[in-house]
Amino acid sequence: MPNDQISVVSHDCEDCPIRHRAVCARCESDELRHLEEIKFYRTFEAGQTVVWAGDRMDFVGSVVSGIATLTQTMEDGRTQMVGLLLPSDFVGRPGRDGAAYDVVATTDLVMCCFRKKPFESMVTTTPHIAQRLLEMTLDELDAAREWMLVLGRKTAREKIASLLSIIARRDATLNLRGTEGPLVFDLPLTREAMSDYLGLTLETVSRQISALKRDGVIELQGKRHVTVPDFSRLMNEAGDDADGGMLA
Repeated sequence: MPNDQISVVSHDCEDCPIRHRAVCARCESDELRHLEEIKFYRTFEAGQTVVWAGDRMDFVGSVVSGIATLTQTMEDGRTQMVGLLLPSDFVGRPGRDGAAYDVVATTDLVMCCFRKKPFESMVTTTPHIAQRLLEMTLDELDAAREWMLVLGRKTAREKIASLLSIIARRDATLNLRGTEGPLVFDLPLTREAMSDYLGLTLETVSRQISALKRDGVIELQGKRHVTVPDFSRLMNEAGDDADGGMLA
């Protein structure tokens, strides 16, 4: 990762918006101090590559703000978006030298990074970090299985509603607002990126978003600013339970 593509910033852990959801969520004060010694921040502009698949990674870390995509490229050049990285999601794997996917910032991105070797040592000596990593890995596995259902069995309208509900739920969790009242967020993906991620045509994505807007399920200002007046209705449109189960 070229140094001229990196801006270094600083943050106070006490004010961190992902403090209670990130890999450090269970850490005690002495463990946080140890993490502080191996921590640094990096910022990336929208469209900038964080790491290429196969590149050696000298860090792991969490998304503090912004959105990134995980993309895999086939030998013939075809690409597929295989995941989204939202705030508090973890990047990199202890014990693995190289990156498995291309990671690209979709919006301006801030990451809290840890030097990899010292972090790997902490994983083996700090149960709070190891336990949290395991929880996050299992959550990621559950999300991947849920997404298989979205892609394999849901209608185009349900797919769009599912993606919107995932982003809305994460925003509500980070802002500790729950699902009472309207949820407001900026959609981090273009229509083209949504079509790639959902396996739909661009025309279908645009048509279904317009239909959700027309039916009052969502409100739009421009193409990106989304208001969800009734979250339970959006969940129903996604074909899921309307109990906000993913909020924690």
